[in-house]
Amino acid sequence: MGKKLTIFMLDGTAIGPKTVEIGNWSGKAIYAPRGSLRKLLEREEYANPGVYFLKSESETSEFSDSVYIGEAEELRARLKQHIANRDFESVICFLSKDEMLTKAHIKYLESRLISIAREANSSSVENANTPKLSRISEADVSDMEYYIEQIQLVLPAVGLLTLVPAIQPTHAVAPAAKRARVFSVKSQTINARMVESDDGFVVLKDSEASANVSKSIAAGWLKLRAKLVKAGSLVEKNGNLVFTQDTVFSSPSAAASAILGRQAPGPVSWIDENGKTYKETQEMIESGSSA
Repeated sequence: MGKKLTIFMLDGTAIGPKTVEIGNWSGKAIYAPRGSLRKLLEREEYANPGVYFLKSESETSEFSDSVYIGEAEELRARLKQHIANRDFESVICFLSKDEMLTKAHIKYLESRLISIAREANSSSVENANTPKLSRISEADVSDMEYYIEQIQLVLPAVGLLTLVPAIQPTHAVAPAAKRARVFSVKSQTINARMVESDDGFVVLKDSEASANVSKSIAAGWLKLRAKLVKAGSLVEKNGNLVFTQDTVFSSPSAAASAILGRQAPGPVSWIDENGKTYKETQEMIESGSSA
């Protein structure tokens, strides 16, 4: 049975600051665009300890966004420092409603969240290092891992896929998705097809991937390809690799980079039957034009 997220829009708008809570969870999330953060810091919750994600636009085409993950014993003071010294678009903070999070707890959460984000490879992680795990009791470890599970549920609700693996476990793709607009990867030697669904970006069964990789390919994409091969989702055939089943990726860039074996900006690496890139089709949808 799914969990119910309660989202309260603090200024009454969908894009403004909001709180997010989950039934029977002692934690709480507060999301804020940078423009509204300074005033929002007057709320009493920001005097508490917690962990936070600063989101900004990625400087490379490999990812759609970039994140910095941190912790603070007093969120208000730390975020004021970031407003003065760091460039970011929005922030989401996670804290405890019962004020039970200690310094050791938030250090543990910070370390685990950075590790999960790096492994997921869905956002550019700005943290230079992954801090060591703090020493906490087995009972506290269990509590903090549950806390992380709730964070993983909340982040996508505010448009942040940092902890969502770039490649998802393969499962049956809904028939409606199969009837969606089909995009082909821009390549003279690779035949790969992709559709967008509620689950993500689905590379269809029998699509091809390059057996070769560029020397400049990011380590994250190499790991992703290795996972696909190990899982049997990619097998060698006629000099290329072939997808044995529909496979869900978190972004068009993840799909294109894994398929082409190099850094590939997803929004312009996929084209529809009319030769329009994925980016162009999205721009037309947003403007209300017919594609």
